[in-house]
Amino acid sequence: MRKITGAAGLAAGFLLLASVEVMAHGDVTPHPVDTTGLPPLGKTWVDSNPYRGNAKAIAIGSVGYYHNCAACHGLNAEAGGMAPDLLQIAKDCVTETSAEEKASCFKDSDDYFKGVVLEGHKNSEGRVTMPSYSSVFTQEAVWAIKAYLDKRTADEAKTN
Repeated sequence: MRKITGAAGLAAGFLLLASVEVMAHGDVTPHPVDTTGLPPLGKTWVDSNPYRGNAKAIAIGSVGYYHNCAACHGLNAEAGGMAPDLLQIAKDCVTETSAEEKASCFKDSDDYFKGVVLEGHKNSEGRVTMPSYSSVFTQEAVWAIKAYLDKRTADEAKTN
């Protein structure tokens, strides 16, 4: 067996590490979310997540999250630094004591989440850092994923 040394060895090692990094990132192709079993919401978007706390929606949302979001935002919605921590979106909402303030907070977090998911996001240099999912996700899919994230956020708040 021949050893690769010097610049050739360094280049080969870099290529190997780069290919492992690309494979570790996962599949970032948007996948439709099967929302069978959820009440249909129609064509007009609702203002706030109607599936929050719905066990079926949370289960569907967890699968949708895994296939579409986890590669960048981390398994179980635990961000690893590559993309924003999605558990922070509604973190203040789950600890709010006033029912009115809690509802208002969740509506704001819903609006923000829906906007970024449907429109995507660009950084200050104009580079797309998150694609738009408007051509892939139904309203039911967006709200199911948000229901999953809200549940994860509440679970994390209980443990901290």
